[in-house]
Amino acid sequence: MHHIILDDETDFDGWRKAARALALSDVKPSDVTWRIAGDAPELFEPAAPPLEPPPGTFNVPARFVELAEMAILHRNPERFALLYRLLWRLRQNHDLLDIATDPDVAEVAAMAKAVRRDEHKMHAFVRFREVGREHTSHFVAWFEPEHHIVELAAPFFARRFADMPWSILTPDVCAHWDGHAVSITPGVAKSEAPTADRLEETWRRYYASIFNPARLKVKAMQAEMPKKYWRNLPEASLIKPLIEGAERSTSAMIENGATEPHKAQKRPEPPMVRRKGQDDIETLREEAADCRACPLYKNATQTVFGEGPQTARIMLVGEQPGDKEDLAGKPFVGPAGQMLDRALEEAGIDRSTVYVTNAVKHFKFVPRGKIRLHQKPNTPEIKACRQWYERELAAIKPDLVVAMGATAAQSVFGKITPINKNRGHPIDLDDGTRALVTVHPSYLLRLPDADAKAQEYRRFVQDLKIAADMLRKSAHAA
Repeated sequence: MHHIILDDETDFDGWRKAARALALSDVKPSDVTWRIAGDAPELFEPAAPPLEPPPGTFNVPARFVELAEMAILHRNPERFALLYRLLWRLRQNHDLLDIATDPDVAEVAAMAKAVRRDEHKMHAFVRFREVGREHTSHFVAWFEPEHHIVELAAPFFARRFADMPWSILTPDVCAHWDGHAVSITPGVAKSEAPTADRLEETWRRYYASIFNPARLKVKAMQAEMPKKYWRNLPEASLIKPLIEGAERSTSAMIENGATEPHKAQKRPEPPMVRRKGQDDIETLREEAADCRACPLYKNATQTVFGEGPQTARIMLVGEQPGDKEDLAGKPFVGPAGQMLDRALEEAGIDRSTVYVTNAVKHFKFVPRGKIRLHQKPNTPEIKACRQWYERELAAIKPDLVVAMGATAAQSVFGKITPINKNRGHPIDLDDGTRALVTVHPSYLLRLPDADAKAQEYRRFVQDLKIAADMLRKSAHAA
């Protein structure tokens, strides 16, 4: 009898290595036991030496590897043995996976499907709660997955919430995002998860406002949002009374009949006051605080104007403020700003000597529950805000403008400008100022692959080093 010990519940690489060695050694599935390191061993179980595979190889369909990677995340304690039995049988029948009625094939497929569904539920029903405020805030969620899917689901949250630090706590393992990488730590008890935060009442009011009793289908709703998830949802306390009142509300809506639509009342906006005299940064900042050139000001917390010395030789232009910048009123103070600071330091540029601004001065976003998701500014919004960039440029008179991202490049050059085609070399602007094009730091945060992120970060630093070299050469020439 062969006793295989895997490192943890999701040790696919360990299972794959052991299964290959067992199959090459012609060890039957009935002669193998599988368990996790740390679990209680069988009584009198002898310590088994590592199994060294004999020379040789064999092939199985790539579809089996994909299926096994997913099924091994299931909580079925027999999954390791089941997968090895299926592997053993595939050596004799390469087309076994095409027989959907085969008991082993059907069970593994059902396990993989359950894991994918659990991953979908985690994506849909994780609710973050804010701990702390503004600069020190961290977003924490509690979730109880059916299967071992935390590491599988974490990259989705890293992409979707790239500009906020978060933690997802579960009884198995916990996932954390610091703006740069996902890390995994041991699981915790639910008592360590935060309770209601200051935004939860707002979320409940929003949920109640969008609830439509005329379109309610209780069975369909419960199929998509099973009751076991309700205890972790802030809107859960409203679901039962809203369902109970749906029939009364529907009847009332039918009895009342249709109403005439209200005519929109256009409210005059206060005019933006433009002060006379020579522009300086403080004057521009005060004037921009009342900007009404496009509708973005209506939902943003405040105007986020540029920051830095008026004698700066480099002007860095980003795309638009993010959530953290909107709350703080300063550019590049969130995760993208932290990455920019690190890259500037590696490139030999002191941020305190640089003027940093954005092409668009108000945060454009779409609400998703309690989270505000970044939205790309459109061309009319970029054009409306370009006056501020032009006046900042005239006030600063930098030697070099660095456009970070497509929105910034469109503002700096006055037209859509491809990044990869134009980065890495200086471009002369109409007024004689030189410009460089590179990516925005938030692009680096959104890259899910660690190797790609490291490579693109090095390219970003190299672009900033080009900027530093240009200034040094300019200083020597002067």
